[in-house]
Amino acid sequence: MIPALHPVAALHAGCKFLPTLAACEHYAGSEKLLRKALHLQSESATLRGPIFDITADCEDGASVGNEADQARMVAHIINDGANQFARIGARIHDVTHPHWRNEIDIIIREAGARVAYLVLPKANSAADAITQISAVNAACEQHRIARKIPIHVLIETHGALHEVWKIAGLAQVESIDFGLMDFVSEHRGAIAGNAMISPGQFEHPLIVRAKTEITAAALGNGIIAAHNVTTELRDTNFVRSDARRAYREFGFLRMWSIHPNQIQPIVESMQPDTSEVTDATSILSQGQDASWGPIQHVGRLHDRASYRYYWEVLRRAHATGMNLPSMATQRFFS
Repeated sequence: MIPALHPVAALHAGCKFLPTLAACEHYAGSEKLLRKALHLQSESATLRGPIFDITADCEDGASVGNEADQARMVAHIINDGANQFARIGARIHDVTHPHWRNEIDIIIREAGARVAYLVLPKANSAADAITQISAVNAACEQHRIARKIPIHVLIETHGALHEVWKIAGLAQVESIDFGLMDFVSEHRGAIAGNAMISPGQFEHPLIVRAKTEITAAALGNGIIAAHNVTTELRDTNFVRSDARRAYREFGFLRMWSIHPNQIQPIVESMQPDTSEVTDATSILSQGQDASWGPIQHVGRLHDRASYRYYWEVLRRAHATGMNLPSMATQRFFS
């Protein structure tokens, strides 16, 4: 009997998989808030791992003159035993700031083996991103870190949006993130301030254009697009709605959090519908039994095109900590 082929082998031979990143990226700048986030990350984790990543902020988290101390604190937190999942990244300063190279050197030298990713803000072009990525790799070589550190690039300037496909296609880049507030500010008053919040952020034509170009570039290059923050801290339904719209209407598969209250609503809103997970399990199981030839399911034809779609549904459900049907677990994730 021929062994059943797993979807990875049957459906995506030679294809680039989307990175398996948590649906939520939680930002924190102080040691106190980072330790609180680590505790919550551990507390909310499933058997598959944490449901959110943590980004330690060396940019907005550092006061002027204390950039090096902030970077050392971040490196210390990354190396701390409480970081049991090694899912803390760090945002450094942009390429025009005098301290960005020093921040890279400190973080790579002291925590290069464990930092999950580095976030590059305010790039004006692909060349800016390449400059900082090259510095990261040079620091890794200097400090004998034998890995390519994943890179996330913030798209928040006119130039970065213009070159978003080039940026998304750079080696090591696994996520491009939308920086809404800086992007609106870049328009020098031509976009009203209410476009920084909902519903304006999902309706203003220039913002809609930016979001769709970012997600198209990300998905077209096999990487993740991360949505901007919601500034509402208390109303979780507001956060839930923003995350749902970002996922359902624009194709963002990850979203920033700036308060612990936002994490769970973001994760839940970026999960596939339970009914679709159930359908995906049935369709993929039948497809596997048919050696991935065409099948009928509830009177509808399914072939490799729909199999690939439903496989991504299951992968997303798994990555976001959903309870999967036992058949899905046994066949595809055991």
